[in-house]
Amino acid sequence: MKHGFVGLGNMGLAIIKGMIDSRNYPPGDILAYDPYSAAGRAAVAAMGVEVCPSLAAVAAADILLLAVKPQVMPSVLKDLRASDLSKKLIISIAAGRSLTFLQEGLGHGAAIIRVMPNINAKVGAAISAFAATSHCGEAHKDAVRALFATVGTIVELAEEHFSIFTAVAGSSPAFSYMYIDALARAAVRGGIPKAKALEIAASAVYGSAKMILEGNEHPFALVDQVCSPGGTTIEGVCRLQECGFESAVHKAVAAVALKDAQLA
Repeated sequence: MKHGFVGLGNMGLAIIKGMIDSRNYPPGDILAYDPYSAAGRAAVAAMGVEVCPSLAAVAAADILLLAVKPQVMPSVLKDLRASDLSKKLIISIAAGRSLTFLQEGLGHGAAIIRVMPNINAKVGAAISAFAATSHCGEAHKDAVRALFATVGTIVELAEEHFSIFTAVAGSSPAFSYMYIDALARAAVRGGIPKAKALEIAASAVYGSAKMILEGNEHPFALVDQVCSPGGTTIEGVCRLQECGFESAVHKAVAAVALKDAQLA
């Protein structure tokens, strides 16, 4: 079975690398097309992927993954419509482009699945969500689950929740990077070198996430375990709350969800 990629940006390259590293997808069965990114073409060619000269050539794949920016999607859909898509699965990872939008662009008979991954796919730790059209069967969904399992985990989600998912999972890595950097800078202020401070901060955040994912305790129950009465941690927790920490997170998530809805 052939997989074709339209768009070789960060996410497209991360998914292709994950597929190949899993050893479940031979590089020779992957096609790629991106007329704008010479670096992307060179990167996949080095992996053994076939670089296609045109959109029509990559459309020969059985499963076609559209990894282009939302503003480019209309022209891509228009050009793809000239190809026979009746027996293909089309996967889109473009933010803000709904299943209805994709169906109208490709024709209502196409089997389309919309997936929202996040940048952590680059290290095999993405959380992705997918929603499918009524033309998709379980075999289509299983194909998507297997593909995105190579770069992390994936869950099926009602499309009406995609905007909030984009904020909580798609954009939040940027928030987390900011938090880790802020912790590290605070450590630098206290005298720890930046490289060591980043290692410490990132490891602490990683361990905290692991505690939640692998344990059965509510996050605030864990907060309580760290906060001794009259101790140091409760002072920091209270100061974060006083400075609007939780409120700022809520506002950031709401802002992303609103922007995503506007794109749609």
